[in-house]
Amino acid sequence: MRWILVLTMMLWGAVAHASERGIAQVIGAQMQAFRAGEIAEAFSYASPGLQRFFGSSERFGEMVRSGYPEVWQPGAVRLVERREIGGRLWQKVLVEDGAGVMHLFDYQMVEQDGAWRINAVRRLPFPDVGV
Repeated sequence: MRWILVLTMMLWGAVAHASERGIAQVIGAQMQAFRAGEIAEAFSYASPGLQRFFGSSERFGEMVRSGYPEVWQPGAVRLVERREIGGRLWQKVLVEDGAGVMHLFDYQMVEQDGAWRINAVRRLPFPDVGV
């Protein structure tokens, strides 16, 4: 009976790690597509609902360029915290802009047809750091 518990824990850990890796790959691939100016590719990482909302990669790209310039041409990108809020999976992402200033975003991730997709992005206040 104990081996079943151990096997279940190992499988759960493997699924969680694969999930984390998949989320990181999707966010990283979208950031790389923005850097390269490949808007249609960046749009492909959005959820179907988000794609329907914008209707085209051009409209999506214009929104990102004007509303999220840090994401449009990001420097360093680091995933910092993943959590579930109200049944939704959110991934905090730290993004360095072209001037070296850090920004914090929250990416809502959804799994559809076995693949992770970005369903929403919101800007978060950068936490104050005291000495």
